[in-house]
Amino acid sequence: MRLLVTGGAGSLGSNLIEHVCQRCEAILVIDNFATGKRASLLPQPNLRVVEGSICDAQLIQRQFREFLSTHVVHSAASYKDPNDWVTDALVNVIGTINIVQASEIVGVKRFVNFQTALCYGRPTTVPIPIEHPCAPFTSYGVTKTAGEAFVAASSLPWVSLRLANVTGPRLAIGPIPTFYKKLKAGEPCTVSTAIRDFVDMSDFLSLMDCILTTTETGTFNVSTGEGHSIEEIFRLVAEYVGKPVAEPAAVVEPGVDDVAAMVLDPSHTERTFGWRAVVNFEQTITRMLEWYDQHGVTDVYSHLKVS
Repeated sequence: MRLLVTGGAGSLGSNLIEHVCQRCEAILVIDNFATGKRASLLPQPNLRVVEGSICDAQLIQRQFREFLSTHVVHSAASYKDPNDWVTDALVNVIGTINIVQASEIVGVKRFVNFQTALCYGRPTTVPIPIEHPCAPFTSYGVTKTAGEAFVAASSLPWVSLRLANVTGPRLAIGPIPTFYKKLKAGEPCTVSTAIRDFVDMSDFLSLMDCILTTTETGTFNVSTGEGHSIEEIFRLVAEYVGKPVAEPAAVVEPGVDDVAAMVLDPSHTERTFGWRAVVNFEQTITRMLEWYDQHGVTDVYSHLKVS
């Protein structure tokens, strides 16, 4: 397998590369390091890293022609500034088109796209089945959903994974690193009543093993199907860092650009690939916190607007 990973320095991409590296003839990462860190990619004899943007069509075409990938995992995305619609559109739509067209030219055998669960907007059914209409309403959700539409319109053997909150090493977005960093520093935490679905990185990687070696195509939810409140996350993090009686500064309803409950139904994925998430919620959170103990938390990003 000759694997090309866009956004390979992020949490999902870097963990995937570590997981499959020994099985690959060669791996090429293209990343502009807007959110990912070069240090996340440990040196490997079969790994090459190119710093650049997927918006640069000439760069993408050249790298694809030279590398001749058999498999592509498209993990690159713009999400760190919810008010920057233009950058989101350039990266998540135009950038995706560049990757899709370059993949078609070289005859990629397997194309895997990472999609946000925010594609569903404010769902009418929870857990959200894969058949639920897409109705995104944020810049990140709208542009990622447009990108997915271009993937689906291509001639590639494609899969698009609609991801719940995948939790593992180098995670730099969401409530877990936010609470850990603030509680360690003795800072107050505002807690949302929102409910989310958290998937352990090891479960995500076991699904990727199936995805990369099978031929099924289409869209698939990646989730446990179980919802947990952000307040539950706060309590677990507070207990872990030794502040079990800590109280949030405020408990607030989800903001105008947030969703009250985002829990995905994984049954279609489970039936298709014979896969199921097996790591429970508490173990998933504890693993993440143990990693932060060893490596720390640096930057923390959010696709939500700051109120």
